[in-house]
Order: sequence, then structure tokens, then C-alpha cells
Amino acid sequence: MTILCVCFQLPPASEADLPRLLGMLEEFTPVVQALPPDGALADLRGAERYFGRDAVELASVIRVRSLALHGVDCLIGAGPGPMLARMALRDAAPGVTRTVPGEPDAIAEFLADKPVAALPGVGAATARTLGDYGLDTLGRVAAAPLSTLQRLIGAKAGRELREKASGVDRGRVVPNAVSRSLATERPFARDELDPDRHRRALLSAAEEIGARLRALEKVCRTLTLTVRYADLPHSRTGSSGGTPIATTRSRTLPEPTAHSPALTRTAYGMYEALGLQRARVRAIALRAEGLDPADQASHQLTFDPVDEKVRRIEEVADRARAKFGPRAVMPGGLG
Repeated sequence: MTILCVCFQLPPASEADLPRLLGMLEEFTPVVQALPPDGALADLRGAERYFGRDAVELASVIRVRSLALHGVDCLIGAGPGPMLARMALRDAAPGVTRTVPGEPDAIAEFLADKPVAALPGVGAATARTLGDYGLDTLGRVAAAPLSTLQRLIGAKAGRELREKASGVDRGRVVPNAVSRSLATERPFARDELDPDRHRRALLSAAEEIGARLRALEKVCRTLTLTVRYADLPHSRTGSSGGTPIATTRSRTLPEPTAHSPALTRTAYGMYEALGLQRARVRAIALRAEGLDPADQASHQLTFDPVDEKVRRIEEVADRARAKFGPRAVMPGGLG
């Protein structure tokens, strides 16, 4: 077992703390891949040799260090590859690392009774299609003729699904820089039911993300919204105890941007698509991902004088905030 999948049990308002937790993992191995909003993959092959400990022992050290230095507990799954480590994480419990041994028979036993939807990358539609033909577990998918799977879901998808269901894990941990994303979170003083207050929090978060992007001379290609709810089991572990669950949605922007109104429109669109009705919301977070230098981004030409005026006003507001503080100029909705 050389790959760990770590889920940090971040409290509300702490999503932006993920970079420092990734830095803690990088003290063990430089091969760390962030999985926002609260997770990471770590390849420990070199660390096992360097520290003279196996992955499970290192996982225990990581858990203790995360608690001692950052006050954050974590769930950890370990396996011979990223896919299996992610699946092991779903069965993990606090204080115990869930492991998948590297032997083929052990991998087959681990996967056999799991539902098809438990496999990373398999959506609800694919799971329903396979289930209609009795292929509702990974063991049955692995035993099915390749030609049958390819007729049902396509040649490439069928081949890849059969490999994964058989325990073939071709994934790898791809290190990614923390600077490739920016995050901010807006917690509520109490569990909030009012949609207008939800939208106000979104507006504030989008304004902050936009200002930070422009200060860094960056643009983002994707915006991710995370809505954390109150007093429900944890969405990833199924454990109880009042830990809030979260709904996460991502949307690719029409073009890379650091323009606050464009970010706000996208954030509002994702929020409205959730169709929340009297949801008790504990916190709302936005993450800008896929950051690129602003001077290298391509933009669609516009002849809209209103849009050009808004951008000039935004530049003036940025200069005022840089001189007099972040609250010197704010949208009317935040006044």
C-alpha cells in the first residue's frame, strides 16, 4: 500500500486552510495531489523507504500531526493505487486507516460486493444502465463479457470499466500547486434559512475572489460552490455526530475571467440550480480553479459599452481598496 487518500475533517469556515494541511503532507512526500475542498492524495513510495515505515504507520503519524499542529482530524484510506485508496476512504473510520492489500485476490474480494456507483467516475446514469441488466456490483461487472459492457456503455468506457472493476488501477498521483486555486468561505452566525442571506454571502465571496485574482494578475477557468448544511451526517463517511454535510458543484466559465460580476453570475447560477428549499445552511464557500496568468488568457471581443464601463469602475475600485482597505468600496448589496 503506497497511496493514501486523506479527507481532512475541516470545520465550517476552514476550507481555505487546506493549503497548510497540504504543506504538512508534503513534509512526508513531495508527490501530493490536492482534492478540494477537503482532501488529498499522497504517494508514499519514497517515504516508506526514507522513514522505514509502511503506509499505514505513516498514516498514523500524519493523523497525529494533523491533530497536534492544526487541530484537524482526518480520515485515511490506503491502497496500491489512487482509485483503490479513494474507495478505501469511503470505508474509513476516525482513528483507523482503511487499507486495501496489494494482492490480486484481496483486491477482488474488496471490490466484489460494492455497487457499481462506488467506482470513481461512474455516474448515476451508467449505474442505472448496468443495473437494468443485472450488473449492479463490481464483481458482476468484472465477470461480464467485455463485448456486453461495450454494447451497453461504449467501447472505450466498457473496457475501462471492466479493468477498474477487476482492480486494475492505472491512475497516478499528479502533484498540483496550491496556487492553482483560491478559496474563500462565508460562515453564518447561526444556521441560515434565508435565501437572500445566502445570495449576499455569495456576492461577498465572489467579490473577494475576483479582487484576489486581479491582485495576482490571474484569471480562473472554473468556479466551485460548496454549500455546507447543518446537523446532518457527514456526506463522505456516513458517520453521525453533527458534522455538516456539503453539496459541491463546479461550473466552467464561458471564458477565463477575474471579473467579479461574471463570477457572481456563475455563483448565483450554481446556487439556483441546487433548488434549496428551507435548507439550514451553515456556510457557503467559493473556489476559483484552473488559474492562469491574465495576460495569457484569450477573451471574446465585446462592443457593449456598459460592460466596458463596469470593468473601468472595477479597476478604480481596486485601486481605492488597495489604498484605503478592502471595505473602502463595496457593492450596494453588501452595504
